[in-house]
Amino acid sequence: QVQLVESGGGLVQAGGSLRLSCAVSTSMLNIHTMGWYRQAPGKQRELVATITTDYGRTTYPDSMKARFTISRDNGKNTVYLQIDSLKPEDTAVYYCYAEETRNLRGRDYWGQGTQVTVSS
Repeated sequence: QVQLVESGGGLVQAGGSLRLSCAVSTSMLNIHTMGWYRQAPGKQRELVATITTDYGRTTYPDSMKARFTISRDNGKNTVYLQIDSLKPEDTAVYYCYAEETRNLRGRDYWGQGTQVTVSS
């Protein structure tokens, strides 16, 4: 029902910035929460940020607050992740996440990911 397509990843130099985009195939009215996760080689997938589609409430792990910013544009059915001051340890596949409203089924959806590689 819901498809998520990430874009904006690539190869960047340490200290640079990227803005990742996640395009949602359905109206944001059908989505309760959006988020970004990342998974580096040999590591578990970890939470980067979440945002609610109605009030735009954001959450971040403490380790992500300084350099990561999640935002949304409901009119474009798109969620963004701004990453500043990139470090080599930020190298990972970044995945977009969506939680459907419980009025539908409350299902979870994942994008296929976009690769971010930071050179040192």
